[in-house]
Amino acid sequence: MVLYPAEKIVGGIIAMLLMINIILASAKGVTVDWLGYAVGGSMGLAAIAIGQFYRLYRHDEKIAVPTTATGFYLLFSLVGSVFNYLLLPVGESYDRLLIEWDRALGFYWPDFVQAVVEVPYLPTILRVIYGSSLIQITCVILLVGFFGSKRSLHLFLLTGTLSALLTILVWRIVPSAGAAAYYTLPPELEARLGAIVDHAYGVELLRLYREGAAYISPQDTRGLIGFPSFHTVMGCLSVYFTMGFRKIFPVIAIINILMVPAIIVHGGHNIVDLFGGVAIFTLALLAARTILGLGRSEVKAQLAAESH
Repeated sequence: MVLYPAEKIVGGIIAMLLMINIILASAKGVTVDWLGYAVGGSMGLAAIAIGQFYRLYRHDEKIAVPTTATGFYLLFSLVGSVFNYLLLPVGESYDRLLIEWDRALGFYWPDFVQAVVEVPYLPTILRVIYGSSLIQITCVILLVGFFGSKRSLHLFLLTGTLSALLTILVWRIVPSAGAAAYYTLPPELEARLGAIVDHAYGVELLRLYREGAAYISPQDTRGLIGFPSFHTVMGCLSVYFTMGFRKIFPVIAIINILMVPAIIVHGGHNIVDLFGGVAIFTLALLAARTILGLGRSEVKAQLAAESH
């Protein structure tokens, strides 16, 4: 097997998290549907195997790099999700403090939801936008992998991995479930909004925070983190790494401008959660640049080169 530095680092993180997951699950007496996760894991391993085939026998890095990155990203998503759940219980959330910060900024979540619902079709549009994050990430991997540079894709892969780890770390220290867990909307308003993360979802998160999870499966897991917003991190990843693609970047930019209200209403987030997501992305990007030895000027040059 031939792996580049970024791939080795992410592969090492995946292996480390898998070992931690096995130890934590055993120590806490949590049942994990390992077979269910093995299905997704086999897809990730298959992608890596295809990448290795094209790297070692076809000498075609344009296929090897994106398929390998896709495999590693899928594997990390699986072990990261289990790891996140195994950190439960985390105790009471810090959402009341975050809500106070929102109010200090002049932001009141129910009023914002009301304003969105009053605009025809906007809740539905934002629901679609909110659900597009993973599709965007997949498209970015393929776009940068096939039409960009190897180093840019490796920077993307390492930035995404580090940002997820930082997000989980901050959440474990300052757990939060989001504004939707604390505000009860009028039934008619809630029905018109059709939120993906509604009050009932938020209440269930708070229960998990207190009691933990006895069983973890890919069918039952849900997003646990309020602050920092990982949807915001994914939006930043999509925007930053498509800046050099002049034809597609305006579309990505518009989608992720709309992602801001989508995260608030359909993700049930406090607005400070979004600020936290931007901060996490920035720190992870700087760390990934340092690890890969990429200076700002070199990154800008690569992104500019990709636009031609």
